[in-house]
Amino acid sequence: MKFLCLAYEAEEIFQKMSRKEWHELREETLAYVESLRQSGHLIATNALQSARTASTVQVRNGKLWMTDGPFIETKEQLGGFFLIEAASFEEAIELAGNWPSARLGTIEVRAVEEELREEGRY
Repeated sequence: MKFLCLAYEAEEIFQKMSRKEWHELREETLAYVESLRQSGHLIATNALQSARTASTVQVRNGKLWMTDGPFIETKEQLGGFFLIEAASFEEAIELAGNWPSARLGTIEVRAVEEELREEGRY
């Protein structure tokens, strides 16, 4: 089964890190990414630029609405994602819990729908 893991982070935590602390976390993260890759669990992973560089798009009554920045002002923002293959939800939770920045933020784990269901979205 595929699971999308969304890493939510508070930018200020990372901004307050010393260069040494950031380097250590970065190296730990890269090592974990490589271990997931070697074990066959990792499908894809990327960090995202700051939510300050984002735009939010909606279409209402046929009109496109675009807003700069994140849709909702929150302390944590989506900082990146990793798509994994796991045998079960429990294994996906374990893999997500070992992601280094889980100690600093929140990892949301969601099963991937391989196709849109005929009977309804949710």
